[in-house]
Amino acid sequence: MKWFLGHLPQIGSLLLNHAVLALIPLVVGLLLAIPLGWLARRYRLLYTPLIAGTGLLYTIPSLALFILMPLILGTGILDPLNVVVALTIYTVALLVRTVADGLGSVPDEVLQAATAMGIGRVRRFFGVELPLAVPVISAGLRVAAVSNVSIVSVAALLGIPQLGSLFTDGFARDFVDPIVVGIIACMVLAFALDLSILGASRALTPWLRTSRPAVGRAA
Repeated sequence: MKWFLGHLPQIGSLLLNHAVLALIPLVVGLLLAIPLGWLARRYRLLYTPLIAGTGLLYTIPSLALFILMPLILGTGILDPLNVVVALTIYTVALLVRTVADGLGSVPDEVLQAATAMGIGRVRRFFGVELPLAVPVISAGLRVAAVSNVSIVSVAALLGIPQLGSLFTDGFARDFVDPIVVGIIACMVLAFALDLSILGASRALTPWLRTSRPAVGRAA
């Protein structure tokens, strides 16, 4: 606790860096996964190549991908963009199947009713299909968020400052305090992102909230 209180500004800065590096790929990855998931759902011939192809991306070791990014992007080894792009790839790998499954969970009768009402395909997708798929997509997004928080820590081995830096510092000095603080901070960040996604999902799906039945109401 003494070490934690004495290094609050440093921990706060590392926590902010960690959150940015985990959150940006989550948003960008979701925006990329939505059209890919729609294609996989819309065209049967594309389902297996897209799902299997994006799924294989997640098998690439994170450290190897972080090292390859500067060669591919032409950036410096310490450029945070390397982490953002690598984690975006992982996020897409996790979410394409989730988006396809979420869109597939929308009942056919709902789609037919929307079409019968004269709703066009684009409007139906954004106004009917995507909102009804939110619960499934949200579940996958929560997994991706926790995964990103964990993987970002690996970038500390390349010298990119974030909460993982507390791990490398603790191991280098054989000092357990920064390691423990780093672990707890990562858990807190992951929990905060998970709660935020859950809250956003509930806000976007008000029809899923059922009112509590009245008990003991007077006749």
